Formats: sequence, structure tokens, C-alpha cells
Amino acid sequence: MPRFTLPRDIYFGDNAMENLKNLKGKRAFVVIGGGSMRKLGFLDKLLGYLKDAGMETKLFEGMEADPSVDTVMKGAKAMSDFQPDWIVSIGGGSPIDAAKAMWVFYEHPQATFEQLCVPFTFPELRTKARFAAVPSTSGTGTEVTAFSIITDTRNNVKYPLADFNITPDIAILDPELAEAMPKDLTAHTGMDALTHAIEAYVSVVASPFTDPLALRAIEYVFKYLTKSYDGDKNAREQMHYGQCMAGMAFSNAVLGITHSMAHKTGAAFDAGHIPHGCANAIYMPFVIQYNAKKAKARYAEISRYLRLEGNTDDELVDALIAEIKKCNKHMGIPATLKEFGINEKEFRDKLSSIAEYAVGDACTGCNPRTITADQMEKLLTCTYYGSAVDF
Repeated sequence: MPRFTLPRDIYFGDNAMENLKNLKGKRAFVVIGGGSMRKLGFLDKLLGYLKDAGMETKLFEGMEADPSVDTVMKGAKAMSDFQPDWIVSIGGGSPIDAAKAMWVFYEHPQATFEQLCVPFTFPELRTKARFAAVPSTSGTGTEVTAFSIITDTRNNVKYPLADFNITPDIAILDPELAEAMPKDLTAHTGMDALTHAIEAYVSVVASPFTDPLALRAIEYVFKYLTKSYDGDKNAREQMHYGQCMAGMAFSNAVLGITHSMAHKTGAAFDAGHIPHGCANAIYMPFVIQYNAKKAKARYAEISRYLRLEGNTDDELVDALIAEIKKCNKHMGIPATLKEFGINEKEFRDKLSSIAEYAVGDACTGCNPRTITADQMEKLLTCTYYGSAVDF
């Protein structure tokens, strides 16, 4: 049966973080990333508001860029020792995603990571704690989603954990935090948000509730992302809201193979980590070409909403792809995996296994066009060399 789930409360605008002082509880477990929130003073501000709420706090910090299963388990153990009734995470997608997974193991220590990899099968939460998310980046949407991306470092594979139980109770969108993003992070997270919205709109489980959010988010990204990248303060704030709308859309409509490919290639190559949003930006034009054989009308609807030029659906799809490429070029995002710097021999050697992993990714099932491992190999090859998708 279709379902639409959002946080109970979303606070936004100047000084939105101040709403933390209204939380009701005794202990808050605070999860942060690598230290920028501390350095910029936002952590002290958050801890001050929790103190105003009368809470004892415990800090778990030093989250890696791609949170691992081991880190999640360490955090869950620290939670168990502290016994919080609120879990609060501030920062980018990584600490918030990790805190979501920690939350599950805190409330259900008998669960295994393998069990959580099966989408929408989580045990019930909120018997011990509730969750508040304060994002500092404008792209992941994790503050409003039912998803958490955790990396199995032994196999260098990212797993999207999915269940409505881990949708936060409270999301706080304070634009002051987003103003601190560096340009490359602004570009990558912004293109991640665009991918969320476009994939949600063409998803096989898109609905009358997700479509308006997806379209509005797409409009916001095209209107504000490059301005945000160039330093416009108002555009940075609007992107913070646009990415949240994209998050609300895809949390309920799920995603597609652009994300499947990004999940399985991000940590796969010796050339280094491919930032998630950067991978999405590279793959999206090729995926649209592939999916258009099944979802041409939906992509054309996006172009019409944006008032892009084109008389036929084919022309409108091409116009959407051209607009995406234009954004990528403006922000210095590579057009192909080869341009990114992935070694050709390593790519060819790992192609078959990556394709199999991508087909098995949790996001693949909602893609508008089905895909086999052989087709995925061909599609990934197109993203490496920049060739047209004609199959």
C-alpha cells in the first residue's frame, strides 16, 4: 500500500537551530563529523541550546566521509552506555546517516547489518529515543528521508539502508550552516539534490504527493545552484530548502539507477573516492538517455515545467540533458569517469562486478526501465568514454 512519510516538524529560516532548546528529554547523544561544526562554532551553539533544554549531552565525533559499519557499531555501543532519549546529529549527510544506523542498533542490539540491508524490514523504533537532524550541506536530504548510506569497507561497497522508521522526528534547516560550504561541496551536494528530484519524478512509485515536491525541487536547483556555487547568499539559502524538498520526494518515491551506480562506484577505484554527488552528476545524462526509452514523457514533463525549448518529447529530453551538462560544466564537474581520472584498465577489470552490484542495489527496483547486468556494463562503459547510449 502506498505511503507518504515526513518528519513531524521541520523548522527553517534564520536561527532555526534555536528550536532545539524546546526538546523534552533528559539525555541527548550528539553525532558530528570531522570537526567543521566545532571549528565554525555551530557545535557550541547546538550544545548550548540542548543545555537550555535541561539535557545532559554526550558527544560522538570524528565521523569519516563514508561512515562504515564499524563506526556505526562503535556509536551504537556508546549510545547504549549513555542511554539517550534524543539522538541529535549535526553536519553533512555522513554523520546524520551514521546516527540513523546507530539508532537502530541502539534500540535493537540483536539486529545485524545484513538484516538492515533488506529494504523496509526494520524493527520499530522510538521505544528508547527520538531523532533530530541539523544538516549543514544542501544536497543529501537525509534530514527528512528514510535512507542511510553505510559503507562496508571490507568490500568497498556502499549500502543504502531504507526504512520509514529512520525518518527523523525533527529536521532543522538553518541557512547559516549552509553558508559555510566550500565550492566543490556546494556543487556536488547540489547535483545530488537534482538527481534525487529527477529520479523521484520518474520513479515507478512516484505519486501525486511526491510529484509536486520533485518538480519544485528541480526548479529550485536550476534556478539557484550555480548562483549558490558563485557565492550568492540568498541562493545558498534557497538551495538549502530546495534540497529538502527533493529529499521529501525521493524518501517516498525512492530513486533509480543513477544512485545505484554511484553507490557501487564511489569507493571502488584506486584513483580515490568519487564524491557521491559528483558521481551522480556524471551519470545522470547517460541514465536519462537509457531511461528515455521507457520514461520519455516524464522527462519531457520536467522540461515543460522548466520552460525549456523543444517541440517534441525527444527534443525536450535532449534539452533537459543539455541543462544538466551546462550546470556540470559551470561548476567544473567532469563529464566522464575517464575525465575524473579513473584508470582505464582498472575500470575494465572491475566493470563486471560493479555492474552486478549496481543491478542488485536497493534503488534499482524503482528505476523506470529495467536493467540487466550486461546492460549495466554497457551503460557504465558509456559513462567512462562519453559515448551515446543507444541500446
